[in-house]
Amino acid sequence: PKMPGQDTAARAYSCCFSQGKKLSHALRISAYVFSTGLLMFTALVNSVSWFMENMTLGNFWQTAWLEFYDHMEGDEWTIFLIGAALVPALAFWGFNGILLVADITGKPTFITRYRIQLGKNDPVDKKKLCKAIYTVLGNQLFISFPMLVSMFYIMKWWDNTFSKELPTFQWFLVELSIFTVVEEILFYYTHRLGHHPVLYKHIHKKHHEWTAPIGVVSIYAHPIEHIVSNTLPVMTGPMIMGSHIVSISAWFSIALVTTSISHCGYHLPLLPSPEFHDFHHLKFNQCYGVLGVLDFL
Repeated sequence: PKMPGQDTAARAYSCCFSQGKKLSHALRISAYVFSTGLLMFTALVNSVSWFMENMTLGNFWQTAWLEFYDHMEGDEWTIFLIGAALVPALAFWGFNGILLVADITGKPTFITRYRIQLGKNDPVDKKKLCKAIYTVLGNQLFISFPMLVSMFYIMKWWDNTFSKELPTFQWFLVELSIFTVVEEILFYYTHRLGHHPVLYKHIHKKHHEWTAPIGVVSIYAHPIEHIVSNTLPVMTGPMIMGSHIVSISAWFSIALVTTSISHCGYHLPLLPSPEFHDFHHLKFNQCYGVLGVLDFL
């Protein structure tokens, strides 16, 4: 005869064994993805580096940087302001300006035909859009900018942030990889924390007012969320690495355009698919990360 609780113990053991197999499978797939990605990354670095060296593009950028540095008379604050604030802002609003035309007018059709959530934002609610734009501008001017001021003084501790010699393209790619991993980890866990019931209704719910997001709402968020989830994950990598201002400018611009793509609501050809994060806005309880690796694990 079976002892009392024997069936429960067997079910618990079976459940633990099943979970163990799933975790093992996830780790094996992740190891395969990372190793394959590392090989592809190495091949890309070697190929692009050869191209850069043989096409003398490196000399072109180095000369352009020196001319710009001399034109600014080595004024580090002005250089930092242009590189870390102005250039990324132009990238953000330039890209989103095109998307806003499509969101408001429904044209051109070669963009709107790729809408993910059909019937949503067609056209976008202008009153709701104005509120979002005001919030985004407020976040940029009154939160991001003061944080950049603090970042400037942190970066002055490093010797190479305003160096006259640009980093090599190989080193920039290494930095870009590190920035991406740091952002993924910090964003994933702060984002999931924002979905805790205690915090969600007070902070993160603002961002989720848009169940069908558009590009500009990528930084439409509560001020606390904008600091913790939007800005710090992007700033931390360069501060750890003591990166050159040119690397910082490129990374900030890439990060802003990438998050705009993730929120744009259109699966446009030749651009990364935003369906992962779009689904998060639709369902709220999954797809928390940027790359999806931590979600998978």
